[in-house]
Amino acid sequence: MKRRNFVQLAGMGAGALMVPSMMLGNDIPTEALLEPGMDVLVKKQLADVALNTAKSLGATYADARIGRYLNQFVFTREAQVQNVVSTESFGIGVRVIANGTWGFASTNDVTDAGIKKATQEAVAIAKANSTIQKEPVVLAPVKAYGEVSWKTPVTKDFKEVPISEKVDLLLSANAEAIKNGANFVNSALFMVNEQKYFASTDGSYIDQDVHRIWPRFGVTAIGDGAFKTRQSMGAPMGMGYEYLDGLASEKLEGPLGLKLYRNSYDMIEDAATAAKQAKEMLTAKSVDAGKYDLVLEPNHLGLTIHESVGHPTELDRVLGYEANYAGTSFATIDKWKTKNFQYGSDIVNIVADKVQPGSLGAIGWDDEGVQTKKWDIIRNGVLVNYQAIRDQVKMIDQNESHGCCYAQSWNDVQFQRMPNISLEAGKEPYSIDEMIKDVEKGIYIAGRGSYSIDQQRYNFQFGGTVFYEIKDGKIVGMLNDVAYQSNTQEFWNSCAKICDQSDYRLFGTFFDGKGQPSQVSAVSHGSATTRFNDINVINTGRSV
Repeated sequence: MKRRNFVQLAGMGAGALMVPSMMLGNDIPTEALLEPGMDVLVKKQLADVALNTAKSLGATYADARIGRYLNQFVFTREAQVQNVVSTESFGIGVRVIANGTWGFASTNDVTDAGIKKATQEAVAIAKANSTIQKEPVVLAPVKAYGEVSWKTPVTKDFKEVPISEKVDLLLSANAEAIKNGANFVNSALFMVNEQKYFASTDGSYIDQDVHRIWPRFGVTAIGDGAFKTRQSMGAPMGMGYEYLDGLASEKLEGPLGLKLYRNSYDMIEDAATAAKQAKEMLTAKSVDAGKYDLVLEPNHLGLTIHESVGHPTELDRVLGYEANYAGTSFATIDKWKTKNFQYGSDIVNIVADKVQPGSLGAIGWDDEGVQTKKWDIIRNGVLVNYQAIRDQVKMIDQNESHGCCYAQSWNDVQFQRMPNISLEAGKEPYSIDEMIKDVEKGIYIAGRGSYSIDQQRYNFQFGGTVFYEIKDGKIVGMLNDVAYQSNTQEFWNSCAKICDQSDYRLFGTFFDGKGQPSQVSAVSHGSATTRFNDINVINTGRSV
């Protein structure tokens, strides 16, 4: 998965072919999604086979992850269903430390014999690797939790919703887009259920049931030899199907009637708005390059947070371990050690969070048995911490993992992955309308678009979905060809005002890529609408 697929799949039709191999699993009948998984007592017995075998072979630490991963994807275009895919993947991954070195192996033969064989392989790999290991692995201590469980709070399990209902929703959204002026429209539903069991020699046996959902569409309008496309404004969420049926209804309204969504998503309503906006884009004026105050809506700002704060504060990237996959980080250890590196203005408070309700990253324990939590990354504009796991925190003089270790499947080794990284809302009452009134020359940007950032996550350029010009405190019309350029430190130090908690919303993706071999993970980024002053805006439609 290329990093640019963070923004959008390269067409929903292509996505239909691409997703099953990406998300892993074998095609299964839809009704098989409802079959009960393995009993938790059986999982414990099988996990103990791995742990006991590892210890008998000289491992000083071992963990086992039994995973059942259920996915369903529905793709449509205009009035047609393009594809419906249901998949299941089931197996066990065993990770060990032997001779001070990591070893990992996995198998889909989840029997005593199969698990013993995989564990023997993991120990053998560790011992072979130890011949070139310079320093032994040192793990931060973790509490033994015994037998515990966690589940995403779900009121409507997607697996129990008929395919016909899901198809009707997508085709209704498509029809509404066509009715309101779209020439083409495609839509999709991505639904994921991770049933994960973790056990370790530290004494934890953790059973978790994780649900995620992502509705997507793109509408295209054509006119006078040109075309414009508007993507959906709904965010993927760590919720059940109630996200789409109004059981968690909570709607906000942005400038010019732009519909905003928080804990529910009206896909049909958004499709109608998208078609109207795509038509409006066909005749919107092209932006004049220059300096503007930017009013950035959360669905847009989330991507900027992801690239300019999320990735730069991953400790393995800071230390250079991720240099081959999208670069390292400018936010180096020496800057953090000064305790006064001004990452942003003093109103910028950014937190890492693995417990936020409704977020994609919400879970009870990470993939090495650490109970999840919330912690500061930037406080009052100053860089105060990174994202680190059990074998990393000693490198920043800490003795407790942050609980952000994850593997995309049972047959992938777990490693440090980005938690939810979010900008805290403003503390004083302040609305979007009030923010716009305070802008003399600016641009309101909603939705995500194209982007580019350098190999140290420093110099960047971001586009968006829709753009509106602000003059003397009022929105005066739509713009085209907008992108803004800055560097991370300059940009976040230009942060001048943040709307209050009533405007706080989540952006997210299922497909954040990292590692070699690469893995994807799901992550959310929250914020309220935020203003950044005096930012350089370029015109992407005019040649230089």
